[in-house]
Amino acid sequence: MSQALQLDRDGAVARLRMTRPQVHNAFDASLIAGLTAALAGLADDPAVRVVVLEAEGASFSAGADLNWMRGMAAASEAENREDSLALARLMRTLDELPKPTIARVQGAAFGGGVGLVACCDIAIGVPEAKFGLTESKLGLLPAVISPYVIAAIGSRNARRYFATAEIFDAAEALRIGLLHQVADTDALDATVQRQVDLLLKAGPVASASAKQLVRAVCAHTDGARHDADNAALIARLRVSPEGQEGLSAFLDKRKPLWQLQEGSAA
Repeated sequence: MSQALQLDRDGAVARLRMTRPQVHNAFDASLIAGLTAALAGLADDPAVRVVVLEAEGASFSAGADLNWMRGMAAASEAENREDSLALARLMRTLDELPKPTIARVQGAAFGGGVGLVACCDIAIGVPEAKFGLTESKLGLLPAVISPYVIAAIGSRNARRYFATAEIFDAAEALRIGLLHQVADTDALDATVQRQVDLLLKAGPVASASAKQLVRAVCAHTDGARHDADNAALIARLRVSPEGQEGLSAFLDKRKPLWQLQEGSAA
């Protein structure tokens, strides 16, 4: 881990923390590369079942670092394209991570910070958190993060906030779907932990595959093919070791083995 990131593990739970509070955890090329590499490593780690993305300091992430933006403004179009592709790789890596992810939003999130929140499967924030897709104030648009933000808040809300760049609060973020839950600051960790516990009680393969199912359903336009794919999926899960254990445990009125393993919730 670089000085901009900290990775802590507690059994099956990995906590990836941005540690640039002096610049409100703003992105630069180094942080983008570090986050992408750390997430890729967690994706390949069979011991990790849940990833919590969090940040140090007053802000979750202020988006682009000012000095980084200054450098990109002076760079060529080709250099800017490569730089933007690096951010796109980060967002896609987080969005498609084969582990459930939770965003612990303890403060403001702007621009790319909103993208990180939108890419996580579960997002929990404090009432004081502020949000903004502020790129249009600079004559830009949140193009790289747009697929994930639109998926989270819907096209109607995206059309408003992409165009106006206005700041909105946690209550509005909850209303439009960017946050799943708002928790008081002193209850934030306990609220995140409740979601972690629920994820650890679920079957590891099932919880990790949930986002793949949602993505496949949303992408389908052929109803018959859709039904066939879903039937094939549930058939595979039912005869898999995890499915067999889950069904047996339910019928036997006992906890499945994955809840008894080290690091799982009781």
